[in-house]
Amino acid sequence: MYQALIVVHVLISIAIIGLVLIQKGRGAEAGAGGFGGGSAASVFGARGSASFLSRATSMLAVVFFSTSLLLAYLGSRQDNKHDIMDTPAEVQNGDLPPVQKDLPAPAAPEQPAPAK
Repeated sequence: MYQALIVVHVLISIAIIGLVLIQKGRGAEAGAGGFGGGSAASVFGARGSASFLSRATSMLAVVFFSTSLLLAYLGSRQDNKHDIMDTPAEVQNGDLPPVQKDLPAPAAPEQPAPAK
């Protein structure tokens, strides 16, 4: 359930990003009259696109914050309180080759000859 909720959360965030990028800014209408771009709003009506996209964005934002709170709650209630970085690699991945423990010791650095 936790993984499915994460997938839904990511899909909602991608949808919010897409909806925000589709919407026009407040200054976008200034150049529309000069270049003949007034027909772009006719798909949703004169003001319908802004209100539809605004409502869809706000509904998705509510769902996004709800899934964020639910993920935080479920994450805090997990029983395993250990960190994956605390366990050795041999325990995490059983298919790793064994580590050689009888490696030769590094050579000691040569001491300079004493000055006479």
